[in-house]
Order: sequence, then C-alpha cells, then structure tokens
Amino acid sequence: MQQITPRELDALLRRSDEEAPLLLDVREPWEFGICHIDGARLIPMRQIPSSLAELDGERPVVVICHHGIRSQQVALYLEHHGFSRVINLRGGVAGWAQDVDPSMPTY
Repeated sequence: MQQITPRELDALLRRSDEEAPLLLDVREPWEFGICHIDGARLIPMRQIPSSLAELDGERPVVVICHHGIRSQQVALYLEHHGFSRVINLRGGVAGWAQDVDPSMPTY
C-alpha cells in the first residue's frame, strides 16, 4: 500500500494533469463535521464493507482518518478486495491541519 504525506497530497490535488483521486474519509460523521478536506467523501469505517459496490476499484483512492491508523486498515481492506490504486494519508486530517491548512479546526 502506498502512503502519501499531507503536503504530497496537496501538491497532487493542485495538479490538473493527473486523475483526481477519490478522497475517502473513513471517520465518524461527528469527526467529519468538525473538519475535513474539501471534496472528501465520508463513508465511516464500519460502513466500508457494505459500500464497496459504490466505489470504483480502478480510480485512485486516498483513504483519510484522524491520524492515519484507521485509514491504513481500510486501505489494506480495499486492497484485499481488489482495489489497485489505494493510498493512505499518513498523519490524517491532523497532519493536513498541521502541514497544509493551519486554519482547519482540530480535535
């Protein structure tokens, strides 16, 4: 599984020459309500198994959580189920707030 830092993800999202990845946020709704990366789609971790059919297995997917632990577990799960372009956001939204968007609320 690939890993990406918040700064690397920010640079990737700014490039228009590459296919935009799905930003898959696997936190709980209350967490997403506090802060999230613009454009992220919320599917809580516990709902991933029942939501697999909604996801494109060929599209790049960046999995996001608070610190990068839950997202890594989901990324491994997606890879196990045939997703070939899965990337874990190392440091999660906490890292994003620290390195990319200091105005983002934290918890």
